[in-house]
Amino acid sequence: MDTDNKKTKSVANTNSGRMERLWIGSNSPDDRFLAIASALSHGLRRKILQLLAGNSYSVAQIAKVLDVPVTTVHFNINVLEQAGLVRVIEKVASRGKEHVVSRKVDWVVFDLMMHRKPKTTTHTYRLPIGSYFDAKIVPPCGMASENGIIGEFDSPAVFLLGGRSEAQILWASGGSLEYRVPNDFLKNGGTVKSLSVSLELCSEIPNYQNDWCSDITFWLNDVELCTYTSPGDFGGRRGRLNPPWWSEGNTQYGLLVNITLKENVVYLNEVGVASVKAEKLRLGEGDYFTFRLGVKANAKNNGGFNLFGEKFGDYAQSIIVTVDVG
Repeated sequence: MDTDNKKTKSVANTNSGRMERLWIGSNSPDDRFLAIASALSHGLRRKILQLLAGNSYSVAQIAKVLDVPVTTVHFNINVLEQAGLVRVIEKVASRGKEHVVSRKVDWVVFDLMMHRKPKTTTHTYRLPIGSYFDAKIVPPCGMASENGIIGEFDSPAVFLLGGRSEAQILWASGGSLEYRVPNDFLKNGGTVKSLSVSLELCSEIPNYQNDWCSDITFWLNDVELCTYTSPGDFGGRRGRLNPPWWSEGNTQYGLLVNITLKENVVYLNEVGVASVKAEKLRLGEGDYFTFRLGVKANAKNNGGFNLFGEKFGDYAQSIIVTVDVG
């Protein structure tokens, strides 16, 4: 980050949310089954749903990205909306009104055996990047909301201010941040089948440098899961969500990183990288479990980190924690 250039960043949604799973089984009306099956049968509509995986787009943006006429997108969006797969919100834009489309569900399950729903349930929490409970920060560092810089530059004390709840981007040259995730869903005797964390991040250096590596490590309940080597602190083009006041000389965007623990294997961006026994994590103890990210003091690539919220970078999301319990 550029402390001389007065780097500025954004605000996170403080409400955690749960993604919806759409179940189609023996009790579903035939027209409901057919509407969803028809909506998913068309290749363009599936591409639209894939595009909406992490972000919301206007109809015009979807048409541009997929290189199809706006009228074609309108028709297919209507089909998806009637099937209950997307939601459309009308917003006032600089040139009139525009329709903004977002994905309504992340799973569609067809019970072809017409059995009851499986016992596995999915719990998803969205953690604003400023909602950490512990911060051990190495300067240069700082944070910003979508409206401006929060506190002073290069002061770890900023990470203790109440204004951190509005952070939409934060950066540090080292150290760590720790978040808490409620575990009430485990109190009825369920066991964790899989757990995943999704977040947008990159390395950190004053201004930006696309080839600046950093080894960023992740822990659950103080048990190390894996280390991700971020290839750079990315700039050179504006982040898709960055507010207008944010200088083009600053960090602009990160990469979406996914960490998943399933059947005692840790997957980093869908590649198995480590083995961790789920029982070692003690996820059901107490009222919460912790997720921590940071750069070790002795890391080979000690290149800091940038963490992006819903209104900075390229992906309209905070930290998303998803747990399947059975």
